[in-house]
Amino acid sequence: MTVNLEVSEGVGTIRLNRPPMNALDVATQDGLRELAEEAARREDVRAVVLYGGEKLFAAGADIKEMQAMDHAAMVVRGRALQESFTAVAKIPKPVVAAVTGYALGGGCELALCADIRIAGDNAKLGQPEILLGLIPGAGGTQRLARLVGPSRAKDLIFTGRQVTADEALAIGLVDQVVPAAEVYEHALAYAARLAKGPAIALRAAKESIDAGLETDLDTGLAIERNWFAGLFATEDRERGMRSFVEDGPGKAKFL
Repeated sequence: MTVNLEVSEGVGTIRLNRPPMNALDVATQDGLRELAEEAARREDVRAVVLYGGEKLFAAGADIKEMQAMDHAAMVVRGRALQESFTAVAKIPKPVVAAVTGYALGGGCELALCADIRIAGDNAKLGQPEILLGLIPGAGGTQRLARLVGPSRAKDLIFTGRQVTADEALAIGLVDQVVPAAEVYEHALAYAARLAKGPAIALRAAKESIDAGLETDLDTGLAIERNWFAGLFATEDRERGMRSFVEDGPGKAKFL
């Protein structure tokens, strides 16, 4: 397998394993979809880390494989490509990307599917598809613009340039920058903290934010209102409020 899922103490790590550059070929794309769906189903997975390894996250698509495809082939494959990445984005649990080295093209698009991105100080991110006469095809034109704004997304996509970890942090493309050797450790610790939280409330928060961004404010508020009321039927809400009243804030245990 060129991608695998490892689970420990509530955190599932989806790890790319296609050396030397973790090129995202068709088999890896399909593997990502399968493992994302598995992580979504499994009750022992309460948070997810996306990781490419110590040296790099993913340098992009498998260009040699893609070069052999004609228009008809890509009409079919393009949907499957997007569906693979969307399966990661729709995992109903917190997802943290641990980005070391290159996260380019499809690698950057995969990082965009996470809720939080923690980058090493050696990270370089970008959407260089324009240099191939293409545009991003795995969600980059949509998720990048929603994350950093249309002007910054156009700059990165029009030029194909790579940004350093510091610039990525400044424009909101990543959320934290840490020493490269500590990226996975930090991502794992962040995910582990969330894995101890109230699972249904975390799902509600993620779905409310993501769905709300796709619609108008009134509809977004309705989504939030319905989830908020629904959480009053959960055991976690009872436990959390009881703990607050009896022991003070921040002491509830949800596992």
